[in-house]
Amino acid sequence: MRAYRMTEWGSRPSQVEVPEPTPAPGQVLIRVAGCGLCRSDLTMRQMPQKVGERLGWRMPFTLGHEVAGWLPDGTPVALTAASPCGTCWFCLRGLDNSCPHGLTGRGYGRDGGLAEFVVADQRSVLPLGDLDPRHAGPLTDAGATAYHAVRRALPRIVPGGTVAVIGAGGLGAFAVQFLRVLTAARVVAVDTDPARLAYAESVGAHATMSTPDVRGADAVLDFVGTNETIAAGLAAVRPGGAYGLIGSAGGRLDRPWFGTLPRDGEVYTFQGSTIADAQEVIALAAAGLIRNQVEEFAFEKAAEAYERLAAGTLTGRAVVLLS
Repeated sequence: MRAYRMTEWGSRPSQVEVPEPTPAPGQVLIRVAGCGLCRSDLTMRQMPQKVGERLGWRMPFTLGHEVAGWLPDGTPVALTAASPCGTCWFCLRGLDNSCPHGLTGRGYGRDGGLAEFVVADQRSVLPLGDLDPRHAGPLTDAGATAYHAVRRALPRIVPGGTVAVIGAGGLGAFAVQFLRVLTAARVVAVDTDPARLAYAESVGAHATMSTPDVRGADAVLDFVGTNETIAAGLAAVRPGGAYGLIGSAGGRLDRPWFGTLPRDGEVYTFQGSTIADAQEVIALAAAGLIRNQVEEFAFEKAAEAYERLAAGTLTGRAVVLLS
């Protein structure tokens, strides 16, 4: 079968032919319909071998962790982006995005969904109902991660308050929609790209800005994570509000914590989402309450899709079609 794989540490991925996988006991074989691309895929080609092996990654592996397709009986399903163990202290309490075993999974250290078939354990399978599996993959990662960020901030958001979303790309645009569905707050989208701001406005942002010139916000969700957005985001939060750092641009806060962090507020960061997050996002999409905008690419155009992703010229999510 066709697959788009990392073949060596520090190399670029390539299209190759590999054997169709055989499910082990407790696993199912999924015929992939579409696989979403994520910016984290771009960092994998720079992953140092020592770091990857310490995480438990094995080379080679197929990329792709935003996966949807069909069970052998034709039922449309999506797969959770994370691969928690299901039995540790975190997983048993519904905190599966904090599972220490979840740093390795489909598309990151193990074979993912940029192939015609992929295997998954039963716990990872999420029914899609009437949703199109060619486009549903991004709901399980971009959508679910943004949903987790919003859900964490909900206790700090009051009716009539303000929430700023910094970075109106794939995740930020989802966050705007979840805030409109789940809160009665004024939602402000912040981005330097006019096209992304226009899209954020089309999915519900009350206002848009090119810089985070907001004060007194109940919450700021930072989907960028540079030095500048961290400093500006924290400055925008009211006392008792929340700042969520989701973006992984590697920024720092080179200021004293006291007097810089929001008084009596909350500052949090996390990675990924829970299975419950993904289930709820799929339910919102199935109910027509959120829009999942994707741009389709044929499998042969996977490299071009990644180039577009790296260049930041996508408004929604790139999805590579396999069937």
